[in-house]
Formats: sequence, structure tokens, C-alpha cells
Amino acid sequence: MFIHNRHRRLRQNESIRSMIRENHLSTNDFILPLFIAEGKDVRVEIPSMPGIYRNSLENVVKEAKEAWDLGIKSVNLYCKVSDSLKDNTGKEAWNPNGLMQNTIKAIKDACPEMIIMPDVALDPYSIYGHDGIVENGRVINDATVDALVRMSLSHAEAGADFLAPSDMMDGRIGAMRDALEENGFDNVGIMSYAAKYASSFYGPFREALDSAPVDTMDIPKDKKTYQMDFHNAEEALREAIADVEEGADILMVKPGMAYLDIVRLVKENLQVPVSVYQVSGEYAMIKAAAEKGWIEHDKIMLETLTCMKRAGADLITTYFAKEAARLLNDR
Repeated sequence: MFIHNRHRRLRQNESIRSMIRENHLSTNDFILPLFIAEGKDVRVEIPSMPGIYRNSLENVVKEAKEAWDLGIKSVNLYCKVSDSLKDNTGKEAWNPNGLMQNTIKAIKDACPEMIIMPDVALDPYSIYGHDGIVENGRVINDATVDALVRMSLSHAEAGADFLAPSDMMDGRIGAMRDALEENGFDNVGIMSYAAKYASSFYGPFREALDSAPVDTMDIPKDKKTYQMDFHNAEEALREAIADVEEGADILMVKPGMAYLDIVRLVKENLQVPVSVYQVSGEYAMIKAAAEKGWIEHDKIMLETLTCMKRAGADLITTYFAKEAARLLNDR
């Protein structure tokens, strides 16, 4: 008896393997996160994220231009503001001359075609490190949504192409969409963090922005009352459906590698672009293991990114964006 279906025939050499390959990485897939710091000539490496820096405005602009030259079409912006500007209202978040707003304008002036996606959440501006306003020991929803709308409009006025709300408050997508339409920003998109989990993978990011929740008896010590429980999957689909109905253009799943089942679930059930965030903890683990010589850095980097594409991600927010782009451009 002969074996008629010899699957190994399609794996014999790299030419055949590449010819029938189902998924391919491209620089068009990447969104590069950038951290902005106050001051001038600031470039401070984040200890837990080797190769990633907090940059003052002029250096962020240089990073954005470098990314564009590598073929990366989008940046996701985060601000580290001074403690003197933090309070419980987050009002610095919608300062028209704030650090985020000025950075958006500067990148647009220097690199007009770059797609700018500023983060929308109050934690960098909060004295409590929460994504919303705290009252009576709770992160309150509706007043926070009002603040996020003001923040979103200030980003749109500064020239943002997409808003990237990462706060996980209920109803915020609909409120943002209504405000954008009412104020003539119908062309500004929303990339909603539809399924953002309360994850332990975020540690290095919170170091980067000094935005971890304050540990006191009077307020929640974590973000589990608004970010999702990592035990759940169907809940993520409900969140994603709600955000599309409220006007989201792109849906984000965060974190990445441990949540690719959620990427697939959302992609198979909704006809919108899906993004995934390869978060700081994932980046740090690969960097640390590679530094120890336990893994091959570039191969693992490209494998993890490709797996995200295979799971259904149309876009990948990753701190590896520039490194991966260089490798892809050299092929």
C-alpha cells in the first residue's frame, strides 16, 4: 500500500515552504509605541525594557521619522507627566498645550503621513494611577467617560488620526464617537482596547510611565474592577461587539501571546480589523532570555509576531517594531 497524502512533500525545502506559506509579516503590520517625557534632550532607557526609551518631544519626533523610514506607518503615543500635573480629575490630559497635544502636532509637522494613535486613559495623569476618577474608594465610570471625551477631542484637535482608548470604561466608545461627529471630526478613527485584561504582563510599562495604582487602603490596589478577568473569553466577545456597535473602527486585544485565542475569537465573529498588543512583559521576557543565551532573539521575535498574524491579527502593536522592520527590510 502506498501513502497517497505525503504532507512532507510540501516541506522539502525553503523554496517550497515559502511558496505555500499562509501568513507573512510586513512593516505595514506594525504599530510602534513611543514614550514621551517632559524636558529637552531627554533620552532615558527603561531598565526593564532594554532598547526602549522615554524621550523628550524632539527625540520622539526623531524616533517617529526613523520608524517611517523603516516602513512603519503608525505610532501609539504615551506620556509620562510630572507629579505636579497629576490630580484626581486628569485635567492635564486635555490641556491644548499639554505634552501629548504638542507631540501630536510636532510629529504631524515632521512626518505628515504618519498615523498617530495617542493613548486615551487617565492613569498617567492620575495621582492614584488609575484609568479613571476615584470617588469613595471606587473608580467611577460615567464621570471618567466625560473626562475621556474631553481628552479625545483635544487629541483630535491636535491632529490625531485615531484615538486609542485603553481605559475599559463602559460606554466610552459611543460617547467619543458622538463627540467626534458633533465637533466635525468624523474622519478621526477609534482603535478601541475592546478586550484589555487585568494582566501581570504590564509591569515594565507601568515603570515606564510611573503609572502603577497607588497602594492605599482607600482606593483599589489594582485595575480588576474595569480591566477584564483573564479567566474569561466570551466576555471579551461581548465587549468587542459592544464597541463595534458604538462606533469603533479597529478592535484591540491586550496582551498578546497568552491571549491569541481571544484574537481568533474576535476575528472570526466580527468583520473589523483586529489589533493585538505585544506588551512590555512579553518584550522584557524575550530580551532577558536572549541576554542569557537561552533563546535566539531574532528568531523568537519574528516567530511570536508571525503567530499573532496567524491568530488573525491585522495589526500588531509591538516594542520590537523597529528591530523587526530592519530584519524584514533586509530580506
